[in-house]
Amino acid sequence: MDAVSAAESHILIAGGGMVGLSLALLLHEQLPVETRITVVEGRALPAPTASQNDYHPSFDARSTALSYSTATLYQELGLWTSLLPGLAPIDQIHVSRRGRFGSSLLSSAEQGWDALGWVVENPCLGRTLLAAVHACSRVTLRCPDRVTDAVPSRSGVRVRLTEEELEADLLVIADGAESTLREKMGFLTQRKSYGQSALIANLAFEKDHGGCAYERFTATGPLALLPLPPSEQAAHRMALVWTLEPSDAAAMEIAEEAAFSHSLLDAFGYRLGRVERVGDRHSYPLALTEAVEQVRRGCVVLGNAAHALHPVAGQGFNLALRDAAALSQALANAAEIGAVAGDTTVLMQYAENRQRDQAQTIAASDGLPAMFMVNDPLLSLGRDLALSGMDMFPLLRREFVQQAAGMAALEARHG
Repeated sequence: MDAVSAAESHILIAGGGMVGLSLALLLHEQLPVETRITVVEGRALPAPTASQNDYHPSFDARSTALSYSTATLYQELGLWTSLLPGLAPIDQIHVSRRGRFGSSLLSSAEQGWDALGWVVENPCLGRTLLAAVHACSRVTLRCPDRVTDAVPSRSGVRVRLTEEELEADLLVIADGAESTLREKMGFLTQRKSYGQSALIANLAFEKDHGGCAYERFTATGPLALLPLPPSEQAAHRMALVWTLEPSDAAAMEIAEEAAFSHSLLDAFGYRLGRVERVGDRHSYPLALTEAVEQVRRGCVVLGNAAHALHPVAGQGFNLALRDAAALSQALANAAEIGAVAGDTTVLMQYAENRQRDQAQTIAASDGLPAMFMVNDPLLSLGRDLALSGMDMFPLLRREFVQQAAGMAALEARHG
């Protein structure tokens, strides 16, 4: 890829993670040929190789849940075949509450879909996105480098990198939940700590998951198990996200494998049989972080920099991809009428269009864990009846699945 001069650098993306690279591909696909895109990433990223798509799952690879709408977007970008080696379909989702009678089973067959979603291993997704970006003639990837500052200018935004400055019509801040650039530019955020930690690990079980994901609400919070593709080390792999008190998460992170497995099965049950292998365990504090202001002239905040969610339903990345798709479409529409990418009206309209989906998704990820943790007999009965009711009424299940899958955004994108 050729270097981009200051005059050609119309859109600059700060952050070359999965959201930033996905946005670069969308912009390359939808914007006019004279548009140049620069992605700045602080980490050194691997160069493309002949074996870029020759991916073999490893036992401890981290993973991300892809909703139906996200999968459709990647299919439209021509990436799906390259992603297949690292994918596991979610055919069913079993939702239950420990020690209570209420439960619900959501299925792809009822929706008429190939799957409710897919779980992709992050190395596979990252390598596929990076290979696609390297193949884009109008995308320049600068790494390792970083945006140290940005100030408004007459034509848009003057962006200072480590050793030079670039002029951009639009700066997209997509460098994560702890974005220093977002803070430096004065975008206010609000943070709500949940006072809990998420323990994550890959596990191997005795029984095959059969494409079923599990969401189990316990006294400490939700426990999720997501299907993973088999690896050479284990056939029945699943990704665990377990919400615990911080002290318990720290203890489980270093516990002996037998003690850890016993505690996990006590919370989850024996639907999948015994735990046969426990991978590397990590924990991190849980919080909801939102940017109060997501757009201003010449600047957009995107991805975890805009909203970092509770992992209860795996919606953070999918919400970010819906934002990215809507932003690229808004910029394409603006280009058709000769508007500048960083125009305030264009960006405010984008933010307004995304407001409802963001509010609904954030409210669900924030409210669902809290609702199942309140220890009230009447509310407890209501929760059990709600889960049972969802299992009894197909229309209720369908509406819930459609919202989680981002179908409204998908339909809007396709007109």
